[in-house]
Amino acid sequence: MAPSPSAPPHGGAHSTGDPGLALPQVSGRHETLDGIRATAALMVLVFHVATETGDSLAPGPLGGLLSAFDLAVPLFFALSGVLLYRPWARAALDGTERPRARTYLWRRVTRVFPAYWIVALAALLLYSREHLDSVRYWVEALTLTFTFNTDPEWVGTGPYGLGQMWSLSVEVSFYLLLPVFALLLALWARRGRSVDARGRRLLAGLALMGVLALLALIPQFYPEQRAYMHVWLPRTMGLFAAGMSLAVLSEWAWREPGPDGPVRRFCRTVAASPGVCWILAGGFFALTATDAAGGRFIGSGDIWTSTVGSLAGIGFAFSVIAPAALAPRPTSGPYPLRTAEAWREGRWLESLLRHPLWQFLAKISYGVFLWQFLVLYMWRDFTDQEIFTGSFWLDMVPVTIATVLLAMATFRWVEEPSRKWARKFFLDPRRTKASAGRP
Repeated sequence: MAPSPSAPPHGGAHSTGDPGLALPQVSGRHETLDGIRATAALMVLVFHVATETGDSLAPGPLGGLLSAFDLAVPLFFALSGVLLYRPWARAALDGTERPRARTYLWRRVTRVFPAYWIVALAALLLYSREHLDSVRYWVEALTLTFTFNTDPEWVGTGPYGLGQMWSLSVEVSFYLLLPVFALLLALWARRGRSVDARGRRLLAGLALMGVLALLALIPQFYPEQRAYMHVWLPRTMGLFAAGMSLAVLSEWAWREPGPDGPVRRFCRTVAASPGVCWILAGGFFALTATDAAGGRFIGSGDIWTSTVGSLAGIGFAFSVIAPAALAPRPTSGPYPLRTAEAWREGRWLESLLRHPLWQFLAKISYGVFLWQFLVLYMWRDFTDQEIFTGSFWLDMVPVTIATVLLAMATFRWVEEPSRKWARKFFLDPRRTKASAGRP
């Protein structure tokens, strides 16, 4: 998981249109997507606590359902795809200049690493003291490149206390390569002579990315299984592509010629059917809870169950995010809406995800993701619990409280100052003038 990116601005003639067409929201803060991020942060916390107590590994439907909470990871990846790719999708559809990669990458670095470094330093000092004299260990941990160590000194997906950071490493890999992916997609799309043709080409290119992600399973399992490849970017590109396709559809809807074309109708239909979409997502969730989607440890299973798990993850993420990503800007009014009022007006998804509690959790969700493993291990050490033992609720409640408190502190004293500093850095007129004078 990574922190929430700022929504890109949307200007020009395309920012206006017939309100009756209910075009997707493509600018400003997207509170419904923020609410989904908060949900994913809680899901991954439930999964990690349930795994540590052994509840998600227990035979039967309850254990399977708890293990399926790991579908939070597809949500994180797809959210990054839809939010970060949108400016590039807009430029590709319009045939205009692409966003500056340097500015984009700098803002990503300053959003991700300051808070991560604090958590990583705490984890290394607490649980990796025997490796403190290893330069390689420090470099791999602090740069999120430990997932590329094919013969690590730790058990699991990362150094003790940082096991969940494999997904952040995947996110950072995606951040670095997104300008390249966007360039290739734009070069492919610009051969289309109309907006519709360019939109179709972009979606075709993203579908190819999804296919390549499935093909990446072959070197993971043949000629022998390489479990470490499960936490590399190629394996997860289908999830990012699912989110990127929603970015294309939302921007395409604003540009589609004619009074009300198929893309606009599709966006409007999906946005008006959150119940159907979430029921479909429930089906993918249930499928993931079965043995058909692989084992209950990350990277377990064979190529066939991994294929099912990958497709289920893509389907789940798309079904959950699509009705929010393709919805028009929410109407103003007090939140939360009363339950009866929300259901009567068909605004239950908007009311749920824009609830003040969910917006608060969304704001600190990155910190919740960063701290949860370290807090969980410290709590279990304090209560002297062995691995795969204990009570789920007796761990879940104190770990959640402590994680939220630390996340609040990190947001206030690390994330927000870093974000403001990064923005000031790029808006500083003295730096701009100095850069302009360089050869």
